Amino acid sequence: ASCVQHRLLVRDASSLQLLQLYTCLDQIQYIEWSSDSLFILCALYKRGIVQVWSLEQPAWHCRIDEGSAGLVASCWSPDGRHILNTTEFHLRITVWSLCTKSVSYIKYPKACQQGVVFTKDGRYMAVAERRDCKDFISIFVCSNWQLLRHFDTETQDLSGIEWAPNGCVLAAWDTCLEYKVLLYSLDGRLLSSFRAYQWPLGVKSIAWSPSSQFLAIGSFDEKVRILNHVTWKKITDLDHPATIASKKTV
Repeated sequence: ASCVQHRLLVRDASSLQLLQLYTCLDQIQYIEWSSDSLFILCALYKRGIVQVWSLEQPAWHCRIDEGSAGLVASCWSPDGRHILNTTEFHLRITVWSLCTKSVSYIKYPKACQQGVVFTKDGRYMAVAERRDCKDFISIFVCSNWQLLRHFDTETQDLSGIEWAPNGCVLAAWDTCLEYKVLLYSLDGRLLSSFRAYQWPLGVKSIAWSPSSQFLAIGSFDEKVRILNHVTWKKITDLDHPATIASKKTV
């Protein structure tokens, strides 16, 4: 799928033959497929509108208008039947159901590097929140969007969150000015925290291993630190210099 101004074009991946052509109300800023590839959303941020199109039923379409609240981000839920819209100034996240036409609201989402994440099986969603000058994390059940856990984090300015692939541990990291990684269980208990140093710049990004046994932490000192899932202690440091000098290309 690709967009040209206000038009959405869907082509066959092998032959590039045009399969469908949809016309939206205004210029398209973002498109995203549903997980089952049956629907595709088009976000028109300037007008605060999301339009959804069906490949199986070209005549069917859905229009979601956030009105005066505006729109800055839009994405699918893992089941491909709910759309999450983030309003301007991150006042709330609106969850729209394509099946029941119901609407749920999540208040105070934080504008950060990675503030909304789903478990790999799509059962739970974690949302980073900011209220009363403090950071919080809320965990929701994706089947009914009910709040499961809500807890505060020991961070100055929460930068991002990331689920382990097994969905049992949630990693959260602090602002780039503070090196701190916090590990929480599904019920909100703090399992461990890791700080490599205190004063220099902090965490840039993190990544879980597919087995959930290791956590890689990349920081601004050009190093990657690997933690194990048993003690949450560092097992090795990997240097990542700006310039790599080697005669071998592979």
